[in-house]
Amino acid sequence: MNIKFIQSYDIVIFGAKGDLSCRKLIPALYQLEKKKILNQKIRIIGVGRANWNNKEYAKKVFKALNKFCNEPIDIKIWNIFKKKLHFCNVDVTNLKDFFLLKMILSQLINIKIYYFAMPPNTFNNICKGLGSINYNNKPHRIIVEKPIGTSLASSKETNQQLRKYFQEEQIFRIDHYLGKETILNLLALRFTNPIFYNIWNNTTIEAIKITVAEQVGIEGRWKYFNQIGQTRDMVQNHLLQILSLITMSQPKKLNANCIREKKIKVLKSLKKIKLKDISKNTIRGQYTTGVINGKLATSYLNEKGSDKNSDIETFVLIKANIDNKMWKGVPFYLKTGKRLKSKKSEIVIYFKNIPNSVFKKNLNDNYKNKLIIRLEPNEGIEIQFFNKMPDINSNYKLINSKLNFNYTSIIKNKISDAYERLLLESMKNDQSLFVSQEEIETSWEWIDSIINSWKLNNMKVQLYPSGTWGPDFSNKNIK
Repeated sequence: MNIKFIQSYDIVIFGAKGDLSCRKLIPALYQLEKKKILNQKIRIIGVGRANWNNKEYAKKVFKALNKFCNEPIDIKIWNIFKKKLHFCNVDVTNLKDFFLLKMILSQLINIKIYYFAMPPNTFNNICKGLGSINYNNKPHRIIVEKPIGTSLASSKETNQQLRKYFQEEQIFRIDHYLGKETILNLLALRFTNPIFYNIWNNTTIEAIKITVAEQVGIEGRWKYFNQIGQTRDMVQNHLLQILSLITMSQPKKLNANCIREKKIKVLKSLKKIKLKDISKNTIRGQYTTGVINGKLATSYLNEKGSDKNSDIETFVLIKANIDNKMWKGVPFYLKTGKRLKSKKSEIVIYFKNIPNSVFKKNLNDNYKNKLIIRLEPNEGIEIQFFNKMPDINSNYKLINSKLNFNYTSIIKNKISDAYERLLLESMKNDQSLFVSQEEIETSWEWIDSIINSWKLNNMKVQLYPSGTWGPDFSNKNIK
């Protein structure tokens, strides 16, 4: 792959020492180098609080690549890649330190892409620092990670801080799920295939279940996680983005404005759950001690640094409804949790049975036609349908059959990581796979209403053993 239009950039990573940079950003940039996408003059400038020179930073990067790349490092590629690496010791709370960064930035007339791989409470300091050295104007741009706020009010405050120094078209709000190959395929699946396009509504669809299940716990982030919980951490962004893509109407064009317009319409149509219905339509859970892959997993309240009185949720199930003509009456089940039985992200679409079918007596009531879209792992699409069991007897015995498509059947190499694609799109200055301020704020408005209802109802978490699918009764909604 050789994308010749990718020009010269300075990719500046604030938080170069952090987990996101080491685990995701550096490996993604290395893969872009390996695919010959990075221009020769592109520089990767790590910013953090450390007395490192460029060689010391390169050693740290090499260590991170060996740990997180899941493949042997190609030394020829590494020797090219390491020449792009630079480091600047900056305390973002000290404006004077930004003049050290300016000395590096001014060496080349490259467009600057600043990646804020740091907590949101540092964003204002970073923006102020870049403004003080006059490196915040077009065509420079910034990439900011979730969570953008922990509520509608704090989200607005964060966006105001960003907009004080950068214009909207300079701000790339990243949700890495939007860079996943299987998420990108949702629009192609829906809007190129008549067999799906013509049945994608409440006439034929009975229910949709979106699951993002994690086997891992909080991985040493107890203090951070306990301030936000699973609903803010996962539902407000990842699950609502999937929901909007799976239910939006067809955009006029495949550009940022048209796609965002359709997604926002869906998010604005999400029906608020009434206070009296909150306990019927939502479940909060928290993991206890259990067994995962044959190993004992500790409870949330026994994690390092924990507060034994915490009532924050590590699991949530929400029954949502979209109040528009296309989806009225269809329940959407949004389910996500930590320390669950296995890691999987999938969308399951349940189709209505044919009324008064001549085969009604032959069907088990629990059987449904299903379309299963596997986002990860084993990326692919599965269709479950009824078939006659071959038999010399003329009586019909129906069985549940499957058509299965796996991405591994059409590609030899592994699917590109979402961060590779999103970093590339930021270089192309294309916001189609990024989230707008209005999307984020509309999502927060809906999430806030749920969290406030939990507080007003004093709705406690239900405990579930690690290695299960969550609280027992949370799995009785749809099988």
